[in-house]
Amino acid sequence: MAVEISTQQLLLGNEAVALGALHAGVRVATGYPGTPSTEVIEYLAEVAPKDVQVHWATNEKVAWDEGIGASLAGARTLVTMKHVGLNVAMDAFMTSPLLGVNGGIVLLCADDPGMHSSQNEQDTRYLGKFAGVPMFEPSDSQEIYDFVRAAFEVSEAFDTPCLVRTTTRVSHSRSRVLVQAPVAVKERTFERNPAKYVMLPAYARLGRVRLLDRLPALERWSDSHPFTREEMRSTAVGVVTSSIAYQHVREVLKDASVLKLGITHPLPAQRIRDFAGKVDRLFVVEETDPYLEEAILALGIAVEGKQYFPRAGELTPESVRHGFIAAGVLAAKEGTAQVSLPAPVVRPPVLCPGCPHVTPFLVLRELEAYVTGDIGCYTLGASEPLRAMDTCLSMGSSIGMAVGMWKAGLKQHPIVAAIGDSTFVHAGLSALVDAVWNNADITVVILDNGTTAMTGGQPTPEFGSNVRGTETPRVDIAAVCRAIGADPVVVVDPYDVGATHRTLLAATRSHGVSVVITSRPCVQAPKKLVGRRYSVETETCVGCQLCMNTGCPALVWDLEAEPYENRRRVRIDQDQCTGCTVCSQICPQSAIVPSSQG
Repeated sequence: MAVEISTQQLLLGNEAVALGALHAGVRVATGYPGTPSTEVIEYLAEVAPKDVQVHWATNEKVAWDEGIGASLAGARTLVTMKHVGLNVAMDAFMTSPLLGVNGGIVLLCADDPGMHSSQNEQDTRYLGKFAGVPMFEPSDSQEIYDFVRAAFEVSEAFDTPCLVRTTTRVSHSRSRVLVQAPVAVKERTFERNPAKYVMLPAYARLGRVRLLDRLPALERWSDSHPFTREEMRSTAVGVVTSSIAYQHVREVLKDASVLKLGITHPLPAQRIRDFAGKVDRLFVVEETDPYLEEAILALGIAVEGKQYFPRAGELTPESVRHGFIAAGVLAAKEGTAQVSLPAPVVRPPVLCPGCPHVTPFLVLRELEAYVTGDIGCYTLGASEPLRAMDTCLSMGSSIGMAVGMWKAGLKQHPIVAAIGDSTFVHAGLSALVDAVWNNADITVVILDNGTTAMTGGQPTPEFGSNVRGTETPRVDIAAVCRAIGADPVVVVDPYDVGATHRTLLAATRSHGVSVVITSRPCVQAPKKLVGRRYSVETETCVGCQLCMNTGCPALVWDLEAEPYENRRRVRIDQDQCTGCTVCSQICPQSAIVPSSQG
């Protein structure tokens, strides 16, 4: 459906990215789902007309390659990913500024300070500088909308990709946005130019010179751009800041002068020098790394920053307030009064009731396998009570790490790589090729739930449809594994505990690369497959706790039943039970039976 232009809209930051790109004339949008960036593509798929190509890619490098191809063909293009996804795309990303663009291309990269749903906490600002591309840092939804629109213009004006860097709070906060009319975009077509687009060493050297020549012009542009603004108040304290840190500074230090940077590469060096000369004491407030602080110190300007503000985790108004108290700018009495609250009940994350990944982890733990894990909700297999995963590094690393363990001579127990279906297509295929090529003695367990579950259930290549629900061919993972040369390749239903046990036992005893695909839809999929609920016959339960080892949230202690030999009995929360039958299959007393409630 087309977007109705209104005076104001209340938009999530990620929705503002999508709408800003749409109103800038974007014709192609692609990316890979990763919190906190996922909603950009999903929202754009909802609101963009059908002639705008909106798709998920199999990984971030593929997304960036597709984006550059679309740009050279003349289309304004948006590519989205989270910070660790940019690592996957870095090879192509670092070379693309040497090629330049045709239609403008914008990379939306969402960082995750505090690691809310990430395996590390990295600062993409260094990568923007490393690549030599213009980098925008919005602080709210209005700025996101405006900055994204402007980034396409800058991309074409300076013949370079542009980076818009957001963070979790900016991406997932809502604020009002004044929406403007869509721009009319000049139609472009692909023009053959091997000297510009083919990165042979001789041509790449010329591209490098073009990049270096571009940077001084970009710095002059940055110095004069209104996205960087000076807010003069008291001259006793001045703060240079950007992104969500700006909002915290304005809340905590209402009287301080602020230089709010909207463009953080190239830095507006002269604006910073001028601002520093107007204040008695200069601070930098920024999340994670001292990117701005180091750059300002390199300009020869005295500035204070990370000695007062935390480098790890995301900033909050409280952490900013405490920093300025420690710096002597605020008196402790000026801080917000502390309110005594009861300690929250700690509830560790667990797999969902009826999650199909539970059974393979139970079996692997029984087999005492060394399990190299991967990125996905199944990483929770490392936690209590499953305790069945030994390592987790990054997307697609599980198979390669298993091969490395085998090469190192680890033989006491079977070596098993556990990887999800979406992650396998994302970055596991080449690792499986390597494992077969090396004739590694490992087992690969592909936990196939038919979706990208951890980021909200986005479609995968085996899903049978794309982000807009259009039917597409299904990728047969088992056939792919067989074609690569893995043998045996067995598909099993993880709700069948006995079959899963037999299959994994046989696979880990075979030689070479074996693959076990546990195939069962995610319990949180839109079309939920809920069976008949189960309950516990209290009189039969002996409190052996085997069922509790599944970690299923539907299994709870029965505090009203009489203990059995000082052991608590168990009951099943009927509101959470999905009828998977796993607990019933492993109960040695046959105490878990179909519920009379249905």
